[in-house]
Amino acid sequence: MSSGHSINILMVEDNPADIRLAEEAFKYNKLANNLHISKNGVDAMAFLKREDDYTEAARPDIILLDLNLPLMSGQEVLAAVKGDPELKSIPVVILTTSEAEIDILKAYKNHANCYISKPVDFEKFVDVVRQIEGFWFSVVKLPTP
Repeated sequence: MSSGHSINILMVEDNPADIRLAEEAFKYNKLANNLHISKNGVDAMAFLKREDDYTEAARPDIILLDLNLPLMSGQEVLAAVKGDPELKSIPVVILTTSEAEIDILKAYKNHANCYISKPVDFEKFVDVVRQIEGFWFSVVKLPTP
C-alpha cells in the first residue's frame, strides 16, 4: 500500500482451520498487516461500528468475508456494510467455499467488490492471498481511513 501504513484487514470467518490457514498465508507472504478476526456476523458489525469491546478498533482497509457465518450470515453483513454510509467505501472481498451461482449473484447484487472461492490447499490459498495483496494493496487506490 503506497501510504506506508500497515494494512488493516478484517477477516470474518468462523472456521478455526481457515483462520489458521489465512494467518499462515499472510505470514508466508510477509504482508505488513494487522489481521483482525471476527468469528460471526454480529461480532463483525460491532467491530466495524466500533461498539462494545471494539471502541478503539481500527477501520479496516479491506474486509475478507465468508458467507456461511453464525448469528448473521455473510450476505447480511455485506448488505449492512454496503448500506451504511460510513462503511460502504470499505472493499469487501467474499472469500468462501461456496461456488453456488445464487450466492455469487446475490453477493454482487449486494455490492461485493469481488467473489473468490476459497481453496482448501495451503499452496493455492497462499497464492490467493498473494493475489489479493497484489491487487488490493499494490494496484488499487484505496481511500485513506
